[in-house]
Amino acid sequence: MRLPLFLVIVLAPSFLFAQTNWNKDGNTYTTVENNSIVEVTLPAMTKTTLVSADQLAPLGLSGRERNAGARGPRGGGELSYQFSEDHSKVLLLSKPVREYHNTFYNAWVFDRKTSALAPIAQTHILNAKISPDGSKVAYVFNNNIYSVDAGAPGAQAIALTTDGNDHLLNGWFDYAYSEELYCIDGFRWSPDSKSIAYWQNDLSKVGIFYMINNTDSIYPKIIPIPFSKVGEPIAKARIGVVTLATRSTKWMNIEGDPASHYLARMEWTPDGGHLITQQFNRAQNNSKLMLSDPASGASKVIYNESDEAWIDLKAFWSHAGGTDWDWIENGKAFLWVSEKDGWRHIYRVTLDGQETLLTKGNYDVTSVNGCDEKKGYLYFGASPDNATQRYLYRASLHPANAAGTSARANAAPTRVTPDLAGTHNYSLSPNGRWAMHSFSSHLYAPATEWIALPENKPLVEADAITKHLTPTPLGKQTSFFTLTTADGVKMDAWMIKPASFDSTKKYPVVFYTYSEPVGATVTDVANVARASFFNVDSGYIFISVEGRGAQTPKGRAWRKSIYKSVGWINVNDQAAACREILKWSFIDKERVAVFGSSGGGSTTQNLLFRFPELYKVGLASAGVPNQLIYNTIYEERFMGVLPENRDAYIKCSPITYAKGLQGHLLIMHGTGDHNVNYQGEEMLLNELIKYNRQFQFMPYPNRTHGITEGEGTIQHKTTLMANFLRQYCPPGGR
Repeated sequence: MRLPLFLVIVLAPSFLFAQTNWNKDGNTYTTVENNSIVEVTLPAMTKTTLVSADQLAPLGLSGRERNAGARGPRGGGELSYQFSEDHSKVLLLSKPVREYHNTFYNAWVFDRKTSALAPIAQTHILNAKISPDGSKVAYVFNNNIYSVDAGAPGAQAIALTTDGNDHLLNGWFDYAYSEELYCIDGFRWSPDSKSIAYWQNDLSKVGIFYMINNTDSIYPKIIPIPFSKVGEPIAKARIGVVTLATRSTKWMNIEGDPASHYLARMEWTPDGGHLITQQFNRAQNNSKLMLSDPASGASKVIYNESDEAWIDLKAFWSHAGGTDWDWIENGKAFLWVSEKDGWRHIYRVTLDGQETLLTKGNYDVTSVNGCDEKKGYLYFGASPDNATQRYLYRASLHPANAAGTSARANAAPTRVTPDLAGTHNYSLSPNGRWAMHSFSSHLYAPATEWIALPENKPLVEADAITKHLTPTPLGKQTSFFTLTTADGVKMDAWMIKPASFDSTKKYPVVFYTYSEPVGATVTDVANVARASFFNVDSGYIFISVEGRGAQTPKGRAWRKSIYKSVGWINVNDQAAACREILKWSFIDKERVAVFGSSGGGSTTQNLLFRFPELYKVGLASAGVPNQLIYNTIYEERFMGVLPENRDAYIKCSPITYAKGLQGHLLIMHGTGDHNVNYQGEEMLLNELIKYNRQFQFMPYPNRTHGITEGEGTIQHKTTLMANFLRQYCPPGGR
């Protein structure tokens, strides 16, 4: 996924909730504070220490990240943890080591009854999880799944799978699955703790991409990474259930050719009677949900959906946390999301595939936040009137479908969030009674409060967000606006002017862009620009414009108009917006720059090459000059499956237009980028050299996609960009 660092930061307010690990009762949660695991009871917010810092001392925590991740192996910080269902035991994962798309841990189990702390694995393991009954811990090591008694001193781990190797992965995934389908954790404990359902990825046909480490030894090191490129073979996935007692696996009989589909999601049904799996075809425009019998492997499709473009995973657009299956009615039904009526809406789906629309109207759902089944409320994010903002809404879980249904069931969704313009995120308790509410806008810095629902009433009045609104430094200089291009496309945008702005003078403009389908840049949050390498008061006007195809709540047609045209429609929209802005009297047409990272780097290159009459300076970081060499899942989702759409790949790639460069271009890329391969930039360099197009190029040795690793890297990159901008696009009003 070509997601720039900018977008990760923009979404940060919602990820504050990673520190909140709700208990099933919905009235308590656990978190890490001062190297202790504490339980907080609502609404009084009383705290009880469950595992003290002294008891965790053998883990050697530094305390640098005191409120560390509480969501298990994917949680952030030094310490991740998981409780058994009765909270008598807790699995502790410490000393995380990030290696490309996976995080490895050391594992311990703490027994709260005996206060015993026992090591599970002191070699780095993947995806460790404690069984629901607390008796076992399972994890992945050397491509196989192991189980070990939880907390038993000297207990020996037992291999539940034995066929794993570098090309056969049990319980975890290759790069493409991890990056593009958000598949990290590759196995699931059964509710009765007697079996484990898991993915097996066969990479035997997947091509190997080689990176070279030239700096860490006197001889270069070759780093091989299985990487499915467009049109090439993909990882073949299947799902099995291994029984701990026999260590034998039963494979699920899922229809279709594993070489031509993806198994994107899998969970146990709450009663443990079945597995439920989501299957995509390779083009990702058909999604099937199926139930499988874990004993026989027999599978049946219960829900089938197709789209003329592609179908989104929930994780692709929702940042409210939770899983893809939001179970209701004691596991008899679940909440599901579809764009089938032209808008992203929530449906109730039963295990026999019957669906009921729960949200209705010409607006998009932006998150599924939870529900209060006792009161019959469904909570979700939306912003019907302003695509740059987010609010919490409430609808009925029981829409009118029969005589005698209450009037409330027929009512339109109700906005829960108070009248405070900006971006609001909510982490709801499982019972829907409480939530952590986070807010920010271009005017106000991020703030949080605990609230009671459905009233949205602060639990502690003195802590209410409205009592602690702190202005942002650039709020008064920032404005949001809309513009309409000559083609009639209406686009949202923001602009930041220098504090000393003089409307009688002309200023240089710096456009910030991303403009691909997995993100948005025009969102009403604090510090919208995130352009830390620029001094906004040094004499530049900064603008970002959101064109078609961006992940914004403007309906299916807006988002999917970019299908098979990533790099064309979105780039044309950026140029059309630029033409309108250059008509403004205070914009200097000769000092126009554009900056972007990842997909924004590709857009920046395309703009410099195709529209030299508009853009004079470009700063492109970690872009994709040639779409034919990127990964299968991303490109084929948005651009179609080769060979039938090959011409569009070529038409939309920056490398096709390298000859058109006339302005000043700075290209930056990490040689260790396993996401957007460095290889693409070298192909582009050859094209630029062939046509004697002059440019500046900065490779960052062994840095990955964000170009952040290594001492001095961030400062070097920001200084480089700022100097380049000042040299070729001088600041100040004239």
